[in-house]
Amino acid sequence: MAENAGPGDDAGRVAEDADEPAEAGRVSRANDRLYRLAQWTIAPLARLIYWPRVIGRGNVPKTGPVIIASNHLSFIDSVAIPMVAPRRVQFLAKSAYFEGTGLSGRLQRLFFTAVGAVPVVRGAGSAAQEALEQSRRIIESGSAFALYPEGTRSLDGRLYKGRTGAAWLALTTGAPVVPVGLKGTDEFLPVGAKIPRFKRITIEFGEPIDLSHYGPATSGKARRQATDEIMAAIRRLSGQEEAGVYNESPPANTVERVKRMLHPERR
Repeated sequence: MAENAGPGDDAGRVAEDADEPAEAGRVSRANDRLYRLAQWTIAPLARLIYWPRVIGRGNVPKTGPVIIASNHLSFIDSVAIPMVAPRRVQFLAKSAYFEGTGLSGRLQRLFFTAVGAVPVVRGAGSAAQEALEQSRRIIESGSAFALYPEGTRSLDGRLYKGRTGAAWLALTTGAPVVPVGLKGTDEFLPVGAKIPRFKRITIEFGEPIDLSHYGPATSGKARRQATDEIMAAIRRLSGQEEAGVYNESPPANTVERVKRMLHPERR
């Protein structure tokens, strides 16, 4: 596993960077059984280990499509949310997590399937568009879908500017957005750490937000305003300081640096 890449990373940004079949939103019986088994085995053990304080669990609709939008501080976030949510939660994870070989590869694949991860090929262009469509299909199937509007983990604890992927999905599908504020996960499992620390974490689910009044998903203004409302709700729950900028990894090459100069405000 890459230290700075985790399940759910970049899920909130796929709308901007325009080996799963079209029925991506459907959960196979085998996967559903595995998820239920995890709820009876892994979930109690996880709760015993990281001793979570869960607030507002009843704010997550028990049925129907819903988008769960959270701040992102640690790799453990993508385990914490599904393990305490009142219903099955799905999220995108890079396909590499499902392609390992040998016993360790099989165990890793079983683990990510058990916590609700759906494999996706990460990248720009057509790959990013397919990830976006895959997310939409999951939501329109009536599922709960989780993502991080910041795009990737915050390394300094601040809350970064939200990318508009979550808003696009909400405005396209009509699904409500449940904001989530995570606290302490960065201390429980810091970026790069292999062994968790015994630190209590807090997972707070906010009230569902209806964003339909902002207008159609085709409107850049509507997507931006809807995104800002989502991030404001997350900030109220997490109590984080606002960074006021996007959480960007360092430009990999000259072409990327030029692109960022030409498009400083990617929407």
